[in-house]
Amino acid sequence: MNIKINSIHFNADQKLEDFINEKVTKLDNYGEDIINSEVTLSLERPAGRNYDSKIVKIKLKSSSFEYFAEKKSESFEAATDATIDALRQQIIKRKEKIQKKK
Repeated sequence: MNIKINSIHFNADQKLEDFINEKVTKLDNYGEDIINSEVTLSLERPAGRNYDSKIVKIKLKSSSFEYFAEKKSESFEAATDATIDALRQQIIKRKEKIQKKK
């Protein structure tokens, strides 16, 4: 699987990129033939807050379908975990629909 990580208006460190690569790669365990994934990291400062919200968007392209999820949190690691969970649920739900049709 080809994983592309884009960080908007900042440079992601290698530790964060390794963490994201590890999490995204684990989605292959759900039996979907994922060809590539595009991860976008960005910062958002909510009005009246002293900290930036970290936003993670992940788009997965498989041989038969595209998946997308976006989550925000106080850390990129937490946002990545939440986004991966959402994608995992999408993949499982789609597999269940396909199996019911058979």
